[in-house]
Amino acid sequence: MKKLALILLAGALITGCGAKENEKAVKEINVYTALENEQIPVFLENFKKHYPDIKVNITRDSTGVVITKVLAEKDNPQADVVWGTAASGLLMLDNAGILEPYAPKGVERVNPRFKDDAEIPVWVGNNAWMATFAVNTEEMKRLNLPVPKTYEDLLKPEYKGLISMPHPASSGTGFLAVAGFMQIMGEDNAWNYMEKLHENMGVYTHSGSKPAKQAASGEYPIGISYDYPCVKIMNEGNPIEVVFPKEGSGWDSEANALIKKENIKPEAKLFLDWAISDEMMKLYGTQYAITSVDIGNPVPNGYPKDPVSHLVKNDFKWLAAHKDEILEKWSDKFGAKAEQK
Repeated sequence: MKKLALILLAGALITGCGAKENEKAVKEINVYTALENEQIPVFLENFKKHYPDIKVNITRDSTGVVITKVLAEKDNPQADVVWGTAASGLLMLDNAGILEPYAPKGVERVNPRFKDDAEIPVWVGNNAWMATFAVNTEEMKRLNLPVPKTYEDLLKPEYKGLISMPHPASSGTGFLAVAGFMQIMGEDNAWNYMEKLHENMGVYTHSGSKPAKQAASGEYPIGISYDYPCVKIMNEGNPIEVVFPKEGSGWDSEANALIKKENIKPEAKLFLDWAISDEMMKLYGTQYAITSVDIGNPVPNGYPKDPVSHLVKNDFKWLAAHKDEILEKWSDKFGAKAEQK
């Protein structure tokens, strides 16, 4: 009997240990993100420091692909969290009933401009990113051409074939540029403008940062992109001038949201709390000039003195409501110059 009791006790201990191991194993979340590949491990190192027992499975792609993937998975959601993805795209998910409102810890610190205006927000931003040009100054000298300073400058015939820009249907940066044109010029004028710009366009890329890299290599010496890669490439010593167009910059917020599911994991909410923590704001501040919580960081080299004042007025809800029709019309008009995937 004693032997049997010992066997049963040992079995119970093994079962208990197995249960604990299983409990640990379920502490994982699936995170979809459009952050740049080189940023993700830097940021996640901080999360692992605070939550070493939570496994984070990352799926990374451009904003357009992330949003399309989440929409396709609506009836069987795979992601727990969307992190660092355009707010305008997240609002499309909200319109489809895919997001669960959640107020992360410390959300009251976030600048109202960079979060949803609902009492319990469906999205909260980490930072703001804005449309810029990366211009290869050596190529401009070789071609005996001036550096363009405005959107209007890009229409000059001497720039024909020298410009690249992200495709707005696959890249959040591309849509950022189109949205900026519309909010600066008005919808009708923006379409007229883009028809003229198309005449000078060499290619539409499927990556928001690729035009900046193409400018640095000289493949297309003028790249319509966004601030982070343009400034980074310039500060790495490439012959790049970063142009913040005089008319102002279209912009978006790299934002986070909780996916609506039958069983929402507490770890997903912990992740969203962490994503807007003071430590993370300081980390975002090493990459971006504008963070959603003012942490007093000096403006990085390559930016205007007051980058927030350069942001145009944005109506995220209008953009989300009309995004599909804008993208369909844009693709019909200009998609022939898209690069092959």
